[in-house]
Amino acid sequence: MGTVSPTYAGLMETGSEPVWTGLPPGLLTMRRLLLVVWLGAAALAVGLPLGLLAGPAWAAFALLPLALMAWGWVLLGRNWRSWRYAERADDLLISRGVLWREETVVPYGRMQLVEVRSGPVERHFGLAGVQLHTAAAATDATIPGLDPAEAERLRDRLTELGEARSAGL
Repeated sequence: MGTVSPTYAGLMETGSEPVWTGLPPGLLTMRRLLLVVWLGAAALAVGLPLGLLAGPAWAAFALLPLALMAWGWVLLGRNWRSWRYAERADDLLISRGVLWREETVVPYGRMQLVEVRSGPVERHFGLAGVQLHTAAAATDATIPGLDPAEAERLRDRLTELGEARSAGL
């Protein structure tokens, strides 16, 4: 077993419980803004033509996208709160899900590639995601919506630990 540097010892765990880190609020802001933009545009696209062509009563169908927007607003908040990750001595834990909780455990020695990804919308909001690749094709180890500096720190740390753990293989 390798030793853990004192810099990251506080990130690992206290006792037997891992120290969980949640996602930054910028991800929730981005997702909610996209929800408002797309469903707001849908409400206009439905309500305006129906109101002009079929009458004001038919324009009430524009309330459906607005109701979906309100419901989606709440669901996005619950989903955002469900995401968290923890760095332990030998593996990385990723937990997510509201109704169906899913916890992924990725041993450092099994990591083959760690990527930092950031699309145009994420870059606009100052966010990046970390994607972990292992030998198992079914492993979906992604941490979305991180601060780019934290994503790069996590990538470097996981790469360093992965190289140290896989040296004996």
